[in-house]
Amino acid sequence: MIRPASRFRFILPLLLLGTAPLLQGCVGAAVGAGATAGVAAAEERGVKNAANDKGIQIAINERLFQKDPSLFGKVSVTVYEGRAMLTGVVQKQEDRDEAERIAWAQGRTVEVINELQIAPSGTLLDSANDTWITSQLRFKLTTDSNVVDINYSIETVNGIIFLLGLAQSEAEIVRVTDHARTIKGVRRVVSHVLLKTDSRRRPV
Repeated sequence: MIRPASRFRFILPLLLLGTAPLLQGCVGAAVGAGATAGVAAAEERGVKNAANDKGIQIAINERLFQKDPSLFGKVSVTVYEGRAMLTGVVQKQEDRDEAERIAWAQGRTVEVINELQIAPSGTLLDSANDTWITSQLRFKLTTDSNVVDINYSIETVNGIIFLLGLAQSEAEIVRVTDHARTIKGVRRVVSHVLLKTDSRRRPV
């Protein structure tokens, strides 16, 4: 007979892996392990960093779930070269602070970017519009030959676009943010993108 605690430890990693595409909008995770490896190899951060980032993301999600399944459901975690970005909407400052503490507690995290918004219970969020905005920006980047779109992670919350990743140049960052600002319904664009030559990078 499997004890409840053991069953939880067995099921949770599967749950986190299964929800990762929904939480992060990660196309690679949805199309299979082979495709994911190919995507990682093409990224500026490389396969080793991509795998390390996925491990950090899963570890943070696991800690969030163990602390409070409700908090886990409200916080989206995106990780790029050890930089963990938290997005979503929580009800109080204590939840925002706790999510950040949990992200730092994962030993391989080199930076926590806390972009969690605070809104009272019952506030209506237009998740469908946020998803539409993200897909529109992804399309624009994919079809722009002057942008290496694979190096960008995109999250949209309440019409605010949050960007994480690596850029080839300042000009590329400008193109990406300009694309974002042209999309209907976008209230603001927040970029946490680093240049690939940035000395703050801490690849594994």
